[in-house]
Amino acid sequence: MFKGIYHGKQCHASDIATVLSRAWSSGVDRIIVTGGSLEESKEALAIAETDGRLFCTVGVHPTRCKEFEESGDPEKHFQALLSLAKEGIEKGKVVAIGECGLDYDRLHFCPSEIQRKYFEKQFELAYATKLPMFLHMREAAADFCAIVERNKDRFTGGVTHSFTGSAEDRDKLLTFNMYIGINGCSLKTAENLDVVRGIPIERMMIETDSPYCEIKNAHAGISFVKSTWPSKKKEKYDQDSLVKGRNEPCLVRQVLEVVDGCKGINDIDQLSRTLYHNTCRVFFPQDLDSAADALLAGRRNTP
Repeated sequence: MFKGIYHGKQCHASDIATVLSRAWSSGVDRIIVTGGSLEESKEALAIAETDGRLFCTVGVHPTRCKEFEESGDPEKHFQALLSLAKEGIEKGKVVAIGECGLDYDRLHFCPSEIQRKYFEKQFELAYATKLPMFLHMREAAADFCAIVERNKDRFTGGVTHSFTGSAEDRDKLLTFNMYIGINGCSLKTAENLDVVRGIPIERMMIETDSPYCEIKNAHAGISFVKSTWPSKKKEKYDQDSLVKGRNEPCLVRQVLEVVDGCKGINDIDQLSRTLYHNTCRVFFPQDLDSAADALLAGRRNTP
């Protein structure tokens, strides 16, 4: 979509540079580009190398796990992922293994037994590289948590992103060395907001998952949104406007506003610093000292 292609049709010119510029000017500091297959992970690394503020993951999404067996040599496919991850680590770009996990909402793409097999396999990537994990759990909490439990000593930590589960699912995830990632899909219903209220800020991250998971007008969370951008349909593309229905990194500000509002925090700057620090703790641990210094500076400058 950021290349202007929607459902196979070119609707406008590639505008990745414009999207990134809008993100940086909106206060976004870094972006992690998600890999969902071997080829996508290669593309994510190539994109990450174009800007010092871009980073990426290497892994296979649960709905794509058939690619291991369709490759004809699952072990060779795994080794290619491992080599790519090591290359990206050397370049200072790969910061996590993922996106991997379980998605029982879309079994038509990949059967559950294959998802489970290769979710478990990717913990070997995390163990070999000592990287955290960027995880996906959709309608599969019991099996997901069982696999994480079995492998909890094989990874250093991570985030279960785009969380849409129940309060029970939330509480189980919080027993692991794990953060919970919130985006527009996490803020659709009143029940979603109640679940989010129960996530401690110290264990939360926020994200966009763009170009998906925008906060829509019909979502319960929209009542807390304060920041808006002009938007136009893709057929009437204007670089000074968002594309209707296409999420962008700059809109992470809206996720922040909904979390602030629904939890009744009313200190959005402190909230953003805490969430940013959480992200650094997992994906950029080498920057923790400078992040902590920035937090302290912010407090010193507060009357």
